[in-house]
Amino acid sequence: MAVKAATRVSIFDRVGGQPVKTQVCTYWLAGRCNRNPCRFMHREPPPPQSRETQLAPPKNVCGMQSRKMTWRSPNYNNPAQPEVLTAVRTEPENCSSQKAKPKQCKYWVMGNCVHGDKCKDLHSWCSGSGFTLLKKLEGHTKAITGISLPSGSDKLYSCSKDKSIRAWDCHTGQCAGSIITDGEAGCLISEGSWLFVGLQTALKAGNLQHHAEFGFGLLAGLVCSMVLDDDKLFAGMEDGSILVWKLNLETLAVEAAEMLKGHHGAVTSLVVGSNHRLYSGSRDCTIRVWDRQNLQCLHTLYRHTRDVTAIICWDNYLLSASLDNTLKIWAATESGTIDVIHEIKEDCGFIALCGIHDAEAKPILLCSCNDNTVRLYDLPS
Repeated sequence: MAVKAATRVSIFDRVGGQPVKTQVCTYWLAGRCNRNPCRFMHREPPPPQSRETQLAPPKNVCGMQSRKMTWRSPNYNNPAQPEVLTAVRTEPENCSSQKAKPKQCKYWVMGNCVHGDKCKDLHSWCSGSGFTLLKKLEGHTKAITGISLPSGSDKLYSCSKDKSIRAWDCHTGQCAGSIITDGEAGCLISEGSWLFVGLQTALKAGNLQHHAEFGFGLLAGLVCSMVLDDDKLFAGMEDGSILVWKLNLETLAVEAAEMLKGHHGAVTSLVVGSNHRLYSGSRDCTIRVWDRQNLQCLHTLYRHTRDVTAIICWDNYLLSASLDNTLKIWAATESGTIDVIHEIKEDCGFIALCGIHDAEAKPILLCSCNDNTVRLYDLPS
């Protein structure tokens, strides 16, 4: 997984040098364009590209490198098999020659490999040190859309498109209970002892200690993402809007929602940053930067070419994942804009991100990909 520095290439400069569409389709903006392909853009136009001198990427960002560790699902070569998470660690790349990545034996996973110890493929859930498969949690029948481990809890919570929320015992890995929801669940987060779940046309919250709960109906469809910031709850909606509530979790007082508009696709990810900033990623291929105090949009970032699936903040950097097979690292420039200073490109799309510290307190980035793998990278420290 090579890491390369990103260049300031205009969004109009595409592979092949073909002219690109610069005029937005008025019918698409009205939601009724029926042409495919259409000769006009089906997205917001990018702002004019500036000619300012690019800041040199900080050394600690350029030092970001892949640990060359991958979790691979055993159904990688056989999609019909049930999803099981596997870890595979490969050797560091060499500029002159690359070793083939270890491949897990799919027959061993199914329990019928006839080669035994002589098999050339891996007979293990993990290769290398540092990671072990603890337990496979089974119960959901459709895609899992949210996972959360509340602070101080011995239960892991998950929600799914199968219209259920499940609690898992962290000691045994067994399902400790489940709740059937009114519709499919789009996301799930926790704050202290509170658990929030975004549903189809509804948002609900419950306190795991005091058994208090509240909720409210919505008109904007599925809740795709949520984030809490002090006394505000932000919810990214399927229609591209972001709803904002002011709430008090002690008194359960909730003020009427405000709405942030700008995205033209589902808001897939929300993250709170420093300096009163809120970042939102969307299926319209853009990232928006909002002022959390006055709720105004400050910047729109256009460098992705497909759905933005996840964003996180790390120190002074913004990291974004996309189905365009890239992971981008953004930073503020001297001119006050935000631009890509580093990029990782793979042969698969990224669908989720999580930054953690390992056993040695080193920061690492876990990336879930749409080829049934999870890839790890060293983060700047």
